Amino acid sequence: MKATFYSLTLFILTLTTSFGQILTRGNVSGQVGTVAGKPLEFATMMLVKAKDSTLVKGAISEVTGKYVFENIGAGNYRVAAQQIGYRKIYSDAFVIDETHPAIELPTLAMTEESKNLTEVNVVAKKPFIEQQVDRTVVNVENSIVSSGNTALEVLEKAPGVTIDRQNDQIQLKGKSGVIVYIDGKQTYLSQQEVANLLKNTPSDNIATIEIITNPGSKYDAAGNSGIINIKMKKNKNFGTNGTFIVGTGYGWVNNLSGVRDDLPKFNTSLNLNHREGKVNLFGNYSYVNRQSSQSNEINRTIPFNGKTTYFDQYSFRPNTFVGHSYKAGMDYFVSKKSTVGVLVNGFSNDWRSAGINNTYISDDNHQLTSKPTTKTDARQFLSNVTGNLNYKYEFDGKGREWTVDADYVHYGGKSNNNLSTIYYNNANETTRPNQDVQNNMPSTINIMAFKTDYVHPLKNGGKFEAGLKTSFVKADNNTIYDTLQQETKQWLPDASRSNQFKYDENINAAYLNYAGKLDKKTKIQMGLRAEHTHSIGTSVTLNQVVDRNYLNLFPTLFLSRQLDSTNTLNLSYSRRIDRPDYQNLNPFVFYLDPYTYQKGNPFLRPQYTNSIELTHVYKSTISTTLGFSRTTDFINRETPRQIPAENITYVTPENLGSLDNINLNVSFPVVVAKWWRMQNNVSTYYTHYQTFYSGTPYEVKLVAFNLYSSNNFTLNKTLSAELSAWYNSSSQYGFYRAQPMGAFSLGLQKKVMEGKGNIKLNVSDPFWLNKFNGRAMVQDINFRVRSQWESRRIMLTFTYRFGNQNVKTARQRNSATSAEQSRVGGQN
Repeated sequence: MKATFYSLTLFILTLTTSFGQILTRGNVSGQVGTVAGKPLEFATMMLVKAKDSTLVKGAISEVTGKYVFENIGAGNYRVAAQQIGYRKIYSDAFVIDETHPAIELPTLAMTEESKNLTEVNVVAKKPFIEQQVDRTVVNVENSIVSSGNTALEVLEKAPGVTIDRQNDQIQLKGKSGVIVYIDGKQTYLSQQEVANLLKNTPSDNIATIEIITNPGSKYDAAGNSGIINIKMKKNKNFGTNGTFIVGTGYGWVNNLSGVRDDLPKFNTSLNLNHREGKVNLFGNYSYVNRQSSQSNEINRTIPFNGKTTYFDQYSFRPNTFVGHSYKAGMDYFVSKKSTVGVLVNGFSNDWRSAGINNTYISDDNHQLTSKPTTKTDARQFLSNVTGNLNYKYEFDGKGREWTVDADYVHYGGKSNNNLSTIYYNNANETTRPNQDVQNNMPSTINIMAFKTDYVHPLKNGGKFEAGLKTSFVKADNNTIYDTLQQETKQWLPDASRSNQFKYDENINAAYLNYAGKLDKKTKIQMGLRAEHTHSIGTSVTLNQVVDRNYLNLFPTLFLSRQLDSTNTLNLSYSRRIDRPDYQNLNPFVFYLDPYTYQKGNPFLRPQYTNSIELTHVYKSTISTTLGFSRTTDFINRETPRQIPAENITYVTPENLGSLDNINLNVSFPVVVAKWWRMQNNVSTYYTHYQTFYSGTPYEVKLVAFNLYSSNNFTLNKTLSAELSAWYNSSSQYGFYRAQPMGAFSLGLQKKVMEGKGNIKLNVSDPFWLNKFNGRAMVQDINFRVRSQWESRRIMLTFTYRFGNQNVKTARQRNSATSAEQSRVGGQN
């Protein structure tokens, strides 16, 4: 075992060091203290450009007063030291170049000052992709090419993330089961509904996207492949300030008749913040109105009784989305130790689609036998209101604190779908009466949750954390079908397709976590989380009840070793659970046309994942991660099934054996020139599916990779440009093999109004390269899917910041409902 560990470590060190040789960088070190010669600990150290004091890098001085800036590019610099109660001080200017790669500065001696220190206005720009020790951060607000896009399109560019556009599935390093948070709160939506929400969330409202593959015990154990936390932009404290954003653009596609469809898009948002005395008020409102579309081509081969039927389906579905979202809150600072907060946020979405689906059915001699045409008219409303009441008490100002959160979440949905099918023969004559079906699907989900956390720091620099949480979920989904009687033209209830499904769930959890040091160079964090789940799923129509009651333990372990001044090695392990989405448990049937539908599965079981990762960080810049995970009772949300006698194909979620995943991720920057910087990411993963399909063993092995590169160009003080590209190789989604996908985008940004405003022009996928092409072949299943959407578009965005912007950020919080919201159902 030791030999294997050292071999892996040597492999990672060799790989990342080779990337490090691309960069020519230097180090700056020194010490800060008082004029009396006493070292100053925890002083804020800033490396700034000598010419204009633009911030290059920040650091904190150690207990001995020492500080170091590593991996610094060539240039002229100064070092500034700042500490409350002391006068700010600057070093003399110095140069880093090939002959002076390492600079050790004289001690900076700070003098006491009774008045407040004057702040220095410094400018810092983070890279689009930032690799931290425990997570990958995508800095969306710094990206030009992300402006005017949707959150899902930005997420598609993130390292290790792939999007199955056909089935609206999000995968991380080849694994599904990603839990999506927004501002630290889980969305409680199904995978499809999360994808739909992100499709219609403007990227201009997003600050960062955090990708956490191995969360600690403090997080809910849900999500077998990790957590994606989308942080929305926030205003700053003290005074009044805000941000106004307006964007517009166009996408364009060709419909089934070959005629070009123009798809306009518009979004606007307003963020406000006011802080005075003990009260902080904040809020925002966003409006989105965008038209989009998706075209599909599905080719199916269905064998039955020695004969073969061929289906060729062509569909076009234009969509219109109108969305309103809002947030309002208040923090009241009772004292220096106590803070009470209240938060209300939600959204109201209206989605409409009127599409057409042409199907050509041929016999085993490829002779056309029927041409059914289905027209669809669908409309879906989804609204959400979330209320959060929170309290924070800081005991001594040294990190010991107690927090409490109470949440109430309500989702209300209503879907209406109309399908009208006309059956033609080869001579375009109707061969049977029209088939008209409509359904109404009201749904409500109510969630109540409470959690409390306590943090206790130790004298040796470590800390203990403990917490409790309880949540209650009640969901009621009703599917009501009606069929039009052609003779009387009356709508009659169709009991064979209708169904009412109720779901109740209670999860109680507790965790303990310890973080500290084993020695001067080794840090450790270990924890244990226990979750007890009791759920009851009831199909009222079928008089069917599924009652589950289970207790699970979820350990986590993190080790970090500082090998030397430039190399750090991190090892992490976690066990996680992925419970079925609420809507996936609903045994309803949702029709796309008379021959294609999807249905739920009330007997779905949770899937469990054990993950281990080894990460090497070189000079705090180059990060290499090698990981392995095994998922048991793997949930495949789109398992294909057929009814050959009726030429019907449908998909349903099922537990399918195990999934092994080995992944390797490398993130590294390249400074091409002073005006040209690159950030690159390479993710490679090996997946191994082992399961049974209709009683027969089924096994898939696949090596896939994901590439991303972002190029930033500084043209002058007010004008910059960006070019980014991504590529996904062939990948596997359960039974589906997807062909390679990729695209590139380019953009320009111009600062105006003395830096308070900026204009961004972005062109996405100009050559319309981003398409989905997949195939499923197992036993009697043989079909191919091709999808295309309006990924080719041009967007123009204007942002204006007003009020006091030079102040610290607002208080952050995670609510009690940070784990259930990702499982609220939705279908469209």
